[in-house]
Amino acid sequence: MDSLKKIIKGCLKNNKADQYKLYTHFSKKMYGVCLRYAGSHDEAQDILQEGFIKVFEKLHTLRDQRSLEGWIKRIIIRTAIEKYRERIYHLSVDDLNENGHHAEDNSGPEKLGLGELLNLIQLLPDQYRLVFNLSVLEGMNHKEIGELLGISESTSRSNLSRARTILQEWIVREQKIVERAI
Repeated sequence: MDSLKKIIKGCLKNNKADQYKLYTHFSKKMYGVCLRYAGSHDEAQDILQEGFIKVFEKLHTLRDQRSLEGWIKRIIIRTAIEKYRERIYHLSVDDLNENGHHAEDNSGPEKLGLGELLNLIQLLPDQYRLVFNLSVLEGMNHKEIGELLGISESTSRSNLSRARTILQEWIVREQKIVERAI
């Protein structure tokens, strides 16, 4: 913790070496968070980079260094949501109504593991993926999600329900494929 305090002090002085140390200390874990919200690895990398830029810009507002990891995680999540909003504003109505996301068939005999489940979550339409992650993985309630995303609580509930239904359908399909392969 003492070395982390020293790194933070260096970051506050815009020391590039300390910024790199802070980034490498947290980037792997935060990349995992980014992957849950992103539609691809490239998008996750963009979110991570933009998120850490914000971390360095706002580091002076950190009140308790013991909560640094949670503070960084909140910035990363908010960055992911901002990226989602930017993308939504550039889509046409037809794009929003399309559900062109489908899980790829996996004909291997393995059971569905965490990696495969995370891949399926990434394939969810953006709004469903965001609500699912915020509710299930971050533990937010529908009021908090609604405020964060600018949607109503009932829309949040509906999106979560639809996300779960889609995931269940995909998982059942994956299991049937595995059973046929065996």
